Amino acid sequence: MAKIKYFYNPHKLDFEKVGTSIWSIVLRVFGFLSASAVAGGIMVFVAYSFIDSPKERVLKRENEQYKIQIRYLNKKINDLGGAIAELKDRDANIYRAIFEAEPIEIKLGKAGSADKYKSLEGFDNTEELLALNQKVDELTDKVLAQSKSFDELSKLAKNKTEFLASIPAIQPISNKDLTRVASGYGYRIHPIFKTHKFHSGIDFTAPQGTPIYATGNGTVSLAENGNGYGNHVIVYHGFGYSSLYAHMSRIKARPGQKVKRGELIGYVGSTGTSTAPHVHYEVMKGANKINPINYFFNDLTEEEYQAIRDIASREGQSFD
Repeated sequence: MAKIKYFYNPHKLDFEKVGTSIWSIVLRVFGFLSASAVAGGIMVFVAYSFIDSPKERVLKRENEQYKIQIRYLNKKINDLGGAIAELKDRDANIYRAIFEAEPIEIKLGKAGSADKYKSLEGFDNTEELLALNQKVDELTDKVLAQSKSFDELSKLAKNKTEFLASIPAIQPISNKDLTRVASGYGYRIHPIFKTHKFHSGIDFTAPQGTPIYATGNGTVSLAENGNGYGNHVIVYHGFGYSSLYAHMSRIKARPGQKVKRGELIGYVGSTGTSTAPHVHYEVMKGANKINPINYFFNDLTEEEYQAIRDIASREGQSFD
């Protein structure tokens, strides 16, 4: 029930009913609605400014997770960069030093291409994403370069294995007691001409028919009787090395034959310019005849090697 208002009229000394016009009602309603709208606007502003909606809360959680992941990826990339740097150092200072190869130079690609990272622009964390992608690209370049280096090292290792198996590395006859070295490399008295003449190999004395072995893997390039060498064999080992075995009583190897280190190629004799049964043994590097004493490292201990060096260095007369 609506309240009825009265006011006292002193002229009539009586209470009269107060009338309410339509405009008053309209103004009151408008004022109420306006106040309500303002209050609602304030509440909405406060809600949107200080209170997150469920969707916003989910997005914020996702953003935090992305930031954590970016920090984690940055750490992993830095760790991997350190590991690659260590591999590069080992590559240059250990592996390549072993194989006598030059260090490689890692050339990085153009990681900062503007078009390459265009899709990353316009985000709140664009700067972080750009830095992360540039690090990944730089790391990729380093990994590819190091991979190529290891491929090259693999080939070098294979060649090194073949090299070590091929170069002359043992004595041409069985000489465990080291008593069969009769004349070494250098100037010696020639047994026939009695002059001081350069002796280009080492003479090993042994009974007639003693087996003679190839001192390294290779191919027989010559097996014949000729000159002062008598029956002799030359084995080409590759890598510029050859070895010669002279004064054989009988040749076992044939030209073009592939031989392994320690394989029988002939027998001790005294053919050609020789004064007693022995094998004259030479090592050639290219066109140069070098001291064979430096190539007995595969079947001698350090003490035995020093002993045979001392024996071979004594002055005396050669056998051819």
